[in-house]
Amino acid sequence: MPVDSSKVESPGWWLQRLGKKLLDERPDSRDTHGEMTPGLDTLRDYAEGRPPIPHVLGVDPNEAREWMRDARTNWVGTVIDSPTERMHVDGFRFSDPEDDSDDAKSADTDANRIWQENSLDADADLVHYGALSQRRAFVLVERGDDGRPVLTHETPRQVAVEHEQGNRRKLAAGLKLWRDDWTGNTRATLWTPERIYDFVTKSSAPAFSGNAATLRGWDAFALPNSAESERANDLDVVPLIPFINRRNRRPEGFAEHEDVLSIQNRINLSLINLMAAMRYGAFRQRWAAGLEVGEDPVTGQPIQPFQLDIRRLWTTDDPEVKFGEFAATDLKPYVAAVESAVQDLAAISRTPPHYLIGAVVNVSGDALKAAETGLVSKVRDRQRNFGESWEQVMRLAFRVLGDERRATSVTAETVWRDPESRSIAELADAAVKKSSAGVPWRQRMEDMGYTPAEISRMEIDRAADALNAAPVTDPQPASLQAARDAREQRDTRPVIGRSTDDANAA
Repeated sequence: MPVDSSKVESPGWWLQRLGKKLLDERPDSRDTHGEMTPGLDTLRDYAEGRPPIPHVLGVDPNEAREWMRDARTNWVGTVIDSPTERMHVDGFRFSDPEDDSDDAKSADTDANRIWQENSLDADADLVHYGALSQRRAFVLVERGDDGRPVLTHETPRQVAVEHEQGNRRKLAAGLKLWRDDWTGNTRATLWTPERIYDFVTKSSAPAFSGNAATLRGWDAFALPNSAESERANDLDVVPLIPFINRRNRRPEGFAEHEDVLSIQNRINLSLINLMAAMRYGAFRQRWAAGLEVGEDPVTGQPIQPFQLDIRRLWTTDDPEVKFGEFAATDLKPYVAAVESAVQDLAAISRTPPHYLIGAVVNVSGDALKAAETGLVSKVRDRQRNFGESWEQVMRLAFRVLGDERRATSVTAETVWRDPESRSIAELADAAVKKSSAGVPWRQRMEDMGYTPAEISRMEIDRAADALNAAPVTDPQPASLQAARDAREQRDTRPVIGRSTDDANAA
């Protein structure tokens, strides 16, 4: 049936509002100050190493495009990858420290099972990278056919959400809009805390191409005439959990490389100028004065009397002819300009310089650790924000399973792997000192970087080793045991040479 978008907070109203919000963020736009704000398309192009071609005076744009394929270096890709590779979730704690029951202790195991069932050891990096490169990412929590929770990564190019007015923690609605490659239709799913709606365009509607104008209004969408197109939301919440990056810079998110795009453009311009200088001015250009140049009688083109060759010697009979050469273009200023821009990029993005420059010579371990301090602090800041989102994901997953106690737990905690680089010797020495200070064994193992699953397995192995190493003690002396064995053998021997009465009396 057709969708009515005139009523506020109706399904059609949410479809039009969230759909426009989603599509308007893709292209570049201008803010209230007239500054250009990059869209999601631009952020993705920079992250994947496809920045715009800089304009160089006197150079054909097609030729500059060819140079750019070899000259461009994706520095902003390293800015995004360096914190992503240090963010890894090892597990979750849902147990109450004051609760010693077996049910409370098994919470970590149940959360780990949900994590492994959804292959989040690998897909969690997609969520983190998506949030860092596209301002935010989403995790959709649904109930699978087997009743188990299904967690999937969603991108802001297909998903938009709206918070309740005055509340940045609770979602009022969420929309996923995508192109169905099988049918060519555009589909949309709308979640509200009460209902779920599935929309689809008519077969005659234009294909979805990422532009709101292409859809020619949102009246092209309709609810299919089936029971599945509208159903109750048994979770009572919008099952989309946002992972917002750097919300302190912008409430809707700020990409990790968004404030260094201008520096990347400066680097690209320096590299293009370097390519032009290398092509046209890096070699000494020769000149000849007073030389008469003939013409080809067939083509009428001037005949080049001298060819550049290291084995040739230029001579002429005309004493008035003079030869000379221009000085080659000095390439060092171009290289210095690139290095200076890279240093600016490293300082603003807090990326270790040796990640970008790649030159580490006679540098101590303490110096390298100091150079990575900014990166480690940045990663810990991202972990605090993303950790809260992962806890919401796991709470909602337990709600799918009907476990309301864990679904409403306020003691949930995300266990992150240590983002700081440490040697094995440093970790072992710290563990020994913590042991003498009274830190429990399990906490020491977590500090050494072992995952909760590995620690649980090591606890079983430690108990088995303790039993195998315990000495086997005989509770009774050997002589007493031998006497007891002899008496039992004597009592069971047959009696010979006696009467039955005597034997019984014995």
